[in-house]
Amino acid sequence: MKTYSNDLRERVVRACDEKVGTRKEIAKLFGVSTAWIRRLLQRRRESGDFSARRRGGCKPPKFVGKKLEQLRTWVIEQPDVTLAELLERSKVSASTMAVHRALERLGCTRKKSRYTLPSKNDLT
Repeated sequence: MKTYSNDLRERVVRACDEKVGTRKEIAKLFGVSTAWIRRLLQRRRESGDFSARRRGGCKPPKFVGKKLEQLRTWVIEQPDVTLAELLERSKVSASTMAVHRALERLGCTRKKSRYTLPSKNDLT
């Protein structure tokens, strides 16, 4: 969901300040909810600013550079190594999901493909 523009925020606040109508009428006029107007005015009252807050913000990955290449080396040396073993070897304070995401960035798959041809022994 996209944030509303500052222009729209200013027009809604101005309409509320000038008492153009009830909040319900203003919400209908601008195509927003009354709850959004309430939160917008509350934010202005508390902080003096009603502009949009910064959204989200992801944490930087734990495995980058040398640590990422070390993971690649360990997987090449021992393809059946588990995520927990990789995490333990790396001595990085992270979760197994962080190891999984790092392996995805490397292009390492953890599952065997169901679409490979059977071995010659299975063709009998």
